[in-house]
Amino acid sequence: MAKKVVAQIKLHVPGAQANPAPPVGPALGQHGVNIMQFCKQFNEQTKGREGLILPVVISVHDDRSFSFIIKSPPSSVLIKRAANLAKASGTSGKEIIGKITKKQVEEIAKLKAKDLNTTDMNQAIKIIEGTARSMGISVEE
Repeated sequence: MAKKVVAQIKLHVPGAQANPAPPVGPALGQHGVNIMQFCKQFNEQTKGREGLILPVVISVHDDRSFSFIIKSPPSSVLIKRAANLAKASGTSGKEIIGKITKKQVEEIAKLKAKDLNTTDMNQAIKIIEGTARSMGISVEE
């Protein structure tokens, strides 16, 4: 028989840098999950992805055990990395602060494909382009 899920926790944690400090510790502690066990497993699975913010969905079971799914990084993080920017534009409609190529957009769309709400690659590319545009980053051929 499958274990009953009593809670789902969604967090954004830097790759290979999970520690018991907030936001991880308090979120898991209130459900009685072994925080250090989660940190060790998460850090082990995300080796090589240091510096990326990774969304993780943690399912807490009725016996206080847990399982988790690591999703792909947010599009905005990948776009900022491709454009070599620290942060996005504060006035995105008026100010363009960076450029990325169509090829970089396609690579980001392929990486994000399983987490986007489309199966069509052209639509996925349009989603990434729209995110870039809203961040004040132009997409060039």
